[in-house]
Amino acid sequence: MYDVIIIGAGAAGITAAIYAARANLKFEIISKDVGGLTLWSSDIENYTGYHNLNGITLIEKFKEHMADYNIKVKEDAVKKVEKKDNKFLVKTEKEEFETKTVIVCSGSSPRKLNVPGADKYEGKGLAYCATCDGPLFAGRDVAIVGGGDAALDAGNTLLNMGINKIYILNINPELTGTDKALMEKVTKSEKVEVINNASTKEITGDDFVKGIKYEQEGEEKTLDVQGVFVEIGHVRNVDFIKDLVKINEKNEIIVDKEMATSVKGIFAAGDVNDIPGKQTIIGAGDGAKALLSAFRYISKRG
Repeated sequence: MYDVIIIGAGAAGITAAIYAARANLKFEIISKDVGGLTLWSSDIENYTGYHNLNGITLIEKFKEHMADYNIKVKEDAVKKVEKKDNKFLVKTEKEEFETKTVIVCSGSSPRKLNVPGADKYEGKGLAYCATCDGPLFAGRDVAIVGGGDAALDAGNTLLNMGINKIYILNINPELTGTDKALMEKVTKSEKVEVINNASTKEITGDDFVKGIKYEQEGEEKTLDVQGVFVEIGHVRNVDFIKDLVKINEKNEIIVDKEMATSVKGIFAAGDVNDIPGKQTIIGAGDGAKALLSAFRYISKRG
């Protein structure tokens, strides 16, 4: 019987695990990878204590902190969480765990582009991670589909990777990003062209991406590009638990100020919950609060 099972190893899950180790709880942290979407961030300038670093570097710092407590992430995928009497069963692809509490930190995944050619060219010029795949397009022309902070972050990433030309296809009348410093940095570059009111219609090519078709004010247009980066939001990773806890219309797990869900003993932290502001620093704070709440719950329950 575990005290807590932590699902996900992004900023929220890692922070919860460090707090669990310090509280001397019996726990496991389960995730298919380590770092979550923070790994995809180019420049992080708002994580307290670190003036400017990228997501990969910050996650390396997190890993060093975990190593101080000998915390090891169990690489596995959670398929189902079930309630049984006064405990929970966490079922993964490989094992099954009994636990007093669960902290869901499963984050989110990129929303897929649903137009002709998107599936065909995924991995062949169409990508969902500028940090991961950007270096492959040095010296080439690319398009970013999206107009929020994620699209701007991708643009900033690509600017640092020697991309020749970057088109930002924004379906809205103007960019919707909230990070005004980032917006100014990206849009003032001579390499960047923002195309507003652009609805993406098709990804074209032969063996690899050669172009992108979009509609603007009723007219269909085409850009000759060798790469397409999709940044149109994210979907919460809640399939394994959505039948157990309350979910809102955005598919986020509803929590209270203590990160508690509608089911006593289950907590949710980071991007997967309905707390506004999907940022690394907010996720880390959520993870800390969730573990402290779980600790109080375990102490009362005995």
